[in-house]
Amino acid sequence: MTLRSLSLLVSLALCAPLSAHAIEFSAQELARAATLQKKLLTLDSHLDTPANFHREGFDIQQRHDHNALSQVDLPRMVDGALDGGFWAIYTDQGDRSPAAHQHDRDAGLLRLMEIREMLAAHPDTFALALTAADAARIKAAGKRVVYISMENASPLVDDPTLLSFYHQAGLRLLSTVHFANNEFADSATDSKGPEWKGLSPAGKSLVDEAVRLGIVIDQSHASDAVFDDLIQRMPVPFVLSHSSAKAIYNHPRNLDDVRLKQLAKAGGVIQVNAYGGYLIDTGKNEARKQAEDALMKQIGADYDDLSMAQGVQLKQGLAEIDQRLPLRKATLDDFLAHFEHTLAVVGSEHVGIGLDWDGGGGLADLQDVSDLPKITAWLLRKGYTEKQIAGIWGGNLLRVLQQAQDYAAQKARTTNGGALPR
Repeated sequence: MTLRSLSLLVSLALCAPLSAHAIEFSAQELARAATLQKKLLTLDSHLDTPANFHREGFDIQQRHDHNALSQVDLPRMVDGALDGGFWAIYTDQGDRSPAAHQHDRDAGLLRLMEIREMLAAHPDTFALALTAADAARIKAAGKRVVYISMENASPLVDDPTLLSFYHQAGLRLLSTVHFANNEFADSATDSKGPEWKGLSPAGKSLVDEAVRLGIVIDQSHASDAVFDDLIQRMPVPFVLSHSSAKAIYNHPRNLDDVRLKQLAKAGGVIQVNAYGGYLIDTGKNEARKQAEDALMKQIGADYDDLSMAQGVQLKQGLAEIDQRLPLRKATLDDFLAHFEHTLAVVGSEHVGIGLDWDGGGGLADLQDVSDLPKITAWLLRKGYTEKQIAGIWGGNLLRVLQQAQDYAAQKARTTNGGALPR
């Protein structure tokens, strides 16, 4: 089992129902919030749902409740008034051998193909967005918004020039690294520590090329030193697509207040996540890990190869383990502690939402996208204006995308005689 798969199992277990002292909203508050979300453009910056597109039994048009593998599908997007967001090409990193780099290259291209196949199969309900303005147009047409992002640039190690192809195919958001260091950057969570002390020379070239193309850079999962390099290097703002506040929980994936303020000063945005292990100390222990490993052996498939039927079996098995070996469960209160702190430090114009759905995100009382009006209800309860909420739910992120694309177009006009990047 890969590190990513094990991490997902932990997070799925932490989404078990919780009964005590959770924040509550009245039916009227939730109805008002849902009504507002339907009016606004509501986007999540980190949807790992493409990881399900190849699974036996998965259909984006059908509801997949009570399944450990799925938190996002069209019926629940409708229920939660989610218009769409950035759908991730995620590649689990190999051992960094030449063979692994070729595998990563091919895996990234296959995931891109799966996203494009989903769009082609459902043209009446989903549409590809390429510009910041496209999202509002797609929503007005009654469809769901699909921007394409890449989480972990390892598919580009074998051939960095593929970035241009990905851009032409729709890529608009790029992160350099994931759980472990790669050829482009240091990870925040590599147990071996830093390798490059930030971006590598290849990583700097990759970032420069992304800027030239108008692709937004995503700092989530990268080390603080990578953040510092981006602050110094980037002529346009960047984002963190799914990260939280180090002042609330001191995890290396989270951002400290000094850097949060630097991000805001540079015009960037942090999209607060709902991955339990980044919000709180869950008390993970060896006995729990062994029980989860045993469950996966019993099911008889690697996490990435599970069918949707096996996802039901996985959910039931994790619930049984939770009875025997409970962990602390992250709640909406825990998420809101990070969310409120971040809003207080940088202001609503530099905060968004990227909950890591289908990639380990979700909370005991926010288990899938149908629950999203709870966040809007909290914002309304706290007195945020409709304009501020619109920014948080996508406007801030799209402003960064617009700035990236405007900068790329301007540079192209001055250096290429008017030819825009392709």
